[in-house]
Amino acid sequence: MKTLFRFSCWMLGLGLLLSSPTFAQLKGTWQQKGDDGIITSLICSDDYLMMTRYKEKEFIYTEGGTYKITNGTIAYKSEFNSADTSRVGKTLNFKITISGKKLSVENVGEWQQMDDGSTPASALYRITGRMGNDGNISPMQRGPRKTLKMLTGTRFQWAAINPETKQFSGTGGGTYVIKDGKYTETIEFFSRDNSRVGASLSFDYELKDGKDWHHSGLSSAGAKIYEVWSKEQ
Repeated sequence: MKTLFRFSCWMLGLGLLLSSPTFAQLKGTWQQKGDDGIITSLICSDDYLMMTRYKEKEFIYTEGGTYKITNGTIAYKSEFNSADTSRVGKTLNFKITISGKKLSVENVGEWQQMDDGSTPASALYRITGRMGNDGNISPMQRGPRKTLKMLTGTRFQWAAINPETKQFSGTGGGTYVIKDGKYTETIEFFSRDNSRVGASLSFDYELKDGKDWHHSGLSSAGAKIYEVWSKEQ
């Protein structure tokens, strides 16, 4: 009986430990805003994150890569960094705590949770196909160069990168809404053209087989597009 009691207490303690804020998932959107108007946005899927700093009509920088949380420490391996390519490929470790809707990262700062990523569309995607003028979808070969797009519960960001060569080609992001069969993005930052900030783009979409996002409409440049984005995880 004593052995059973000790085992029950040990299992209860383990359960409380694994469900504690330190072990909580980062999935969703976290944000901080400085007195200078600079917004730092952190968006996370189950094991990938993108962090971007910007303010009204001004993109400052972005970075992203894979992450894993172990015993209250996040190990983050960079896949792209628009400001310092020497960091690409390196792994950095930070102590973190999550309490309610507040994320604290040691020696970095605090973020407020904006959404928890609990929507069917929320995921990390990679572009895998485009429709040509002939009406056929051409699959894209997988390689080191890739364009990723992350959706959380309320926000989106895409990034065109090559982790192998450390090349960063561009990014854009902001908020999105899905309503009445339409997916609408509102741009809050765009590394290639700040004049596009504030624009809203509406697309037809369909999530096929729970993993392939079919996306059609007009690009930010006004060109017709039909793209397929597949979940990376």
